[in-house]
Amino acid sequence: NLEYLDFYGNQLSGTILTEFGTMTNLKYLSLYGTLSGTIPTELGKMTNLSSLSLFYNQLSGSIPTELGIMTNLASLALD
Repeated sequence: NLEYLDFYGNQLSGTILTEFGTMTNLKYLSLYGTLSGTIPTELGKMTNLSSLSLFYNQLSGSIPTELGIMTNLASLALD
């Protein structure tokens, strides 16, 4: 029943795990770090997510269209 997950201030590296998509109760996800690769389409399965922050990462590729149909997503922060 986790609803809020914030990794601010951590030294995350690697890619964004597709398994985050299984966390359907999550409302807030913040992945600050040095993550690379693309944004997984599986994040679109997080139907209750209202805020997704991916600051300070080295992500590449396009924003998945699956994120555009997330009706509860009110904030998407990319930098």
